[in-house]
Amino acid sequence: MSQLAFGCGPVGGRGEAGRAESLAALDAAWAGGIRHFDTAPSYGDGAGERLLGEALRHWPRPAVTVTSKVGRLRMAIADPYRADPGARRDPAFDFTASGVRRGVVDSLARLGIEYLDEVLVHDPDDQLDLALAETFPVLHELKAAGTVRAVGVGTTSVPAARRLVAIGVVDVVMIANGWTLTRRDAAVLLDECAAAGVAVQAAAPFDSGLLATDDPAPDARYLYRPVPATVLATAREMARVCRAAGVTLPHAALQFPTRHPAVSRVVAGMRSAAEVRRNLALLADPVPEALWAELAQVLR
Repeated sequence: MSQLAFGCGPVGGRGEAGRAESLAALDAAWAGGIRHFDTAPSYGDGAGERLLGEALRHWPRPAVTVTSKVGRLRMAIADPYRADPGARRDPAFDFTASGVRRGVVDSLARLGIEYLDEVLVHDPDDQLDLALAETFPVLHELKAAGTVRAVGVGTTSVPAARRLVAIGVVDVVMIANGWTLTRRDAAVLLDECAAAGVAVQAAAPFDSGLLATDDPAPDARYLYRPVPATVLATAREMARVCRAAGVTLPHAALQFPTRHPAVSRVVAGMRSAAEVRRNLALLADPVPEALWAELAQVLR
């Protein structure tokens, strides 16, 4: 079983426009040994769950781990993974008990399954008190009933994740944009998760696009926005160091998160079979150990 998890954000954001390619990517993931699939209602306003649900009909359910989310109903950008993502819109959230119950029911219907292996509270950073009062208690009730197997948080906020780990309400933490070659803010969080026995999934290893090629371009996306000049310069220097060691920047970027013992999976958004096969190959091919110290020096 691969340590790589399939992130459904890109296929969901594209929706029906890329349905055939998206389903081919999901099939390639299964064929390549990926057994963990991460989605959310906000990925393409439900499209990510519907596409994954179509693929799930062809796989033995006990062999697959499915993660979805509650709380965030809509992204600020319909498809933030495109080079030109289009206009921003008001995001939508609902962390109330009734909203969470409804969200789980709706996700199960779109996926066509009877239980969720993991449910993550999606970006509760600005409504953490409400999430603690209503969202997490409902999810733990659903866990006791067997509808949900594990409860966690999916966020870009290291402080929010640390608070939830300290309180002891999460089995799983998905941290996005916090544990990558260029961003290491989550180091303390990962140590705390390891001590608490909380599994960590490191999402967005390519910084939403910047580290996905060996020649980072000025128009690359970084955290779903245009890349700052200073960050671009860092990525290009890292690419140079990687080339000198005989590897590519994406190769190092995908393997870096796995170096921490708390990280159980790397969640990468993929939208084609070719991307799936490339990432599986990159994760399977070891990176020279000496490279990691050289890349760390670039950040100093």
